[in-house]
Amino acid sequence: MNGAPVLDLATLRSGCSHCSLQQLCLPAGISPDELQRLDEIVRRRRPIERGERLYRAGDPLAAVFVARDGAFKTVSISEEGEEQVIGFHLPGELIGLDALGAGSHRCEAIALTEANVCEVPFEQLAVVAAQLPSLQQQLLRVIGQSVGRDQDHLGILVRRQAGERIALFLHGLSERYRNIGQPATQFKLPMSREDIARYLGLALETVSRGFTRLQEDGVIDVVGRRIDILKPAELNRLAHSAEHDEPKRRGRA
Repeated sequence: MNGAPVLDLATLRSGCSHCSLQQLCLPAGISPDELQRLDEIVRRRRPIERGERLYRAGDPLAAVFVARDGAFKTVSISEEGEEQVIGFHLPGELIGLDALGAGSHRCEAIALTEANVCEVPFEQLAVVAAQLPSLQQQLLRVIGQSVGRDQDHLGILVRRQAGERIALFLHGLSERYRNIGQPATQFKLPMSREDIARYLGLALETVSRGFTRLQEDGVIDVVGRRIDILKPAELNRLAHSAEHDEPKRRGRA
């Protein structure tokens, strides 16, 4: 224990058992008694300001985090000082799993918006999870989801066409909003166009043209960072067109 305040359920009603995200992060599916065990180690952080860092590259793994609200990006910095966005994190998604392998963070996590974050000391989490098989299973599930998002990112980067990358990004973000119980076809992007370009490996101008093309084709409507997906089926088709075309190309070979 480092003196950080333990979560006060009675006052804040923000413990795992009362959290609106309980079906999305670690507590999903575990018993009330096990939730209480998790409550006992969760610490409440002060609100996070936009641009504030949860951790930096090289910091030892001390805790994992769950945004109760707000959004984060994880970035790595090249030797030339260029920022590469490697992930975005919405409410209910664990942040900090990049340090599991080496014991220290390989990237840094930066708040895209004002946020409130639950902090879970990792050593204590590992001890409790070892004692509670259902919690351990949930932890493995969440780690698997994180690995899946990394694979999705690689899937985006191997797309040859910029339009496919942009469509796949918007489609994936839509599904993630659906998973956290928010509207999947109407949402505000927490990240900037610059962040999206760095995530997709594209030029900023290319991303802007891609959004404009989707709007001109009636697939989406864009007002600032506000996105309305007008034709979800068409966005899905555009996002996965390369996968659909691959069997045809093999058939002609």
